[in-house]
Amino acid sequence: MLLLIKLQVTVSEALSRFTNKIYKRIQIILGPFFVGGEHMQYVYLLIAVVFEVSGTMLLPVSQNFTRLMPTATLIACYSASFYFLTLALNTMPIAVVYATWSGLGIFLITVFGYFVFQQSLEWRAILGLVMIVGGVILVNTYAPHK
Repeated sequence: MLLLIKLQVTVSEALSRFTNKIYKRIQIILGPFFVGGEHMQYVYLLIAVVFEVSGTMLLPVSQNFTRLMPTATLIACYSASFYFLTLALNTMPIAVVYATWSGLGIFLITVFGYFVFQQSLEWRAILGLVMIVGGVILVNTYAPHK
């Protein structure tokens, strides 16, 4: 039990250091408009989307979890994605966060699947993707924030 608590503390400290490094890089790139302001939750949400899409793109590469490195990397990506989702949830409603995360994830995974894995898209699928992006924009435009 003591070992589990020590592992939890170590993981928590590592995530905290990781978040601080990302925060500093975002501050350099985006400047004070986003960092520390009301828009920082969107930066966290976009980071969560990037990690989620990265993890999902590694699913076929892991070959049903038989390849160690892709499997470990996708687990790390999903873990990081959920961590950054929790940061976005500090100031945004869960419905908005989840709709944005899943909608952008579906859109990006479909686009990357088309280019990386040569998966075909019919016009109806493309229309559906446009509707998803439109829905994400509407939800984020009119949703209340905490």
